[in-house]
Amino acid sequence: MPETPLDIPRTWVEFTDPADARQRFRCDLTWLTSRWTCIFGSGCQGIYAERPDDGCCTLGAHFSDEDDLARVAAVVEELGEDEWQLRPDKKNPAKVAHWTELEDGERKTRVVDGACIFLNRPGFPAGAGCALHQHAVLTGAEPHTQKPDVCWQLPTRRTFRTVEEQDGSSYLEVTIGEYDRRGWGPGGHDLDWYCSGNPEAHVGAEPVYRSNRAELVELMGKDAYDELVVRCEAHLAAVKALRTPGSRRLLPLFVHPATVEAGTPATRKGH
Repeated sequence: MPETPLDIPRTWVEFTDPADARQRFRCDLTWLTSRWTCIFGSGCQGIYAERPDDGCCTLGAHFSDEDDLARVAAVVEELGEDEWQLRPDKKNPAKVAHWTELEDGERKTRVVDGACIFLNRPGFPAGAGCALHQHAVLTGAEPHTQKPDVCWQLPTRRTFRTVEEQDGSSYLEVTIGEYDRRGWGPGGHDLDWYCSGNPEAHVGAEPVYRSNRAELVELMGKDAYDELVVRCEAHLAAVKALRTPGSRRLLPLFVHPATVEAGTPATRKGH
């Protein structure tokens, strides 16, 4: 199925952070109520056609800060050879220098044989996929507590900007939205396949704000997430009212076009 255009109609909502009156959230309801879900291993074609089994792990992951790096390093200490296919064959395989590299002065996970060093390839006994993610599942931890920030946040994007009011006051605006191709920089337009706007990936049993609850709570805080839920539920109630034959043409204005194209429950009568 064709990928939806980048500049689709979107519904946004804004509200003050219950935990901090100095910042406001700006949230993309079109994305957060969509039925996107990760389909790695279940139809994901990878961002490069010549490496379909890599998913979005081909390029490795840049660390957002020192805390991000330290958190992953602590997990690396726990990974055994039975969990990590490309575990460095060195005296101290957990040493940061053995599984990271510098790219344009920024530290990231090392790329080995064309993809991230943590990506277990097809045929590995523990299964294909991220060794960090698999370790989280095995130990009962939330995957976002084990993986680099960019990996668990994708394809939701959090950005910040300071808004200056006419009265001289200001606040921090925190945007929660879709990490589309533009989030990858200029090279994002050259990706051979990408999931967030592709109907093939809009087949989730739950909308994003529910299926990605743990990640959103981490990004926003529990109180702000609860406020978001109220607004997402109200948005879905409005979508339900549009299911009459005469109003269905308006659905793409309220529902992510990829979700509409996929025909997932958000656009079907009775759900």
